[in-house]
Amino acid sequence: MTLAPETTDLKVQLALDGDWFTVCDLSTLLPGRGVAALLPDGRQAAIFRDRSGELFAIDNRDPFTGAAVLSRGLTGTHQGRPFVASPLLKQRFDLASGQCLDDEEVQVATYKVRTA
Repeated sequence: MTLAPETTDLKVQLALDGDWFTVCDLSTLLPGRGVAALLPDGRQAAIFRDRSGELFAIDNRDPFTGAAVLSRGLTGTHQGRPFVASPLLKQRFDLASGQCLDDEEVQVATYKVRTA
């Protein structure tokens, strides 16, 4: 199947400190793949777009290794919950809540995300 390029000028924005920060063009996000964005405070966010078009943003730092790699992880669903699996040790993180599905004591930060 061939996907046609989007013809929209929509931007993806994250809520940071009560304001919206533009991170990328919506057309940059391919369904099922993530991208990393550098935030003004030096942190990184991992932004994902699922196959239905819903957007998610979590911290890009894998809490088990400290590496900023979650944007490169594999996406999927578990019991209807979208997740990304870290490319290093394979722990899965719920994209909506940031909760680790493999260790209930671990969670990554999530960000509110919108298009504008």
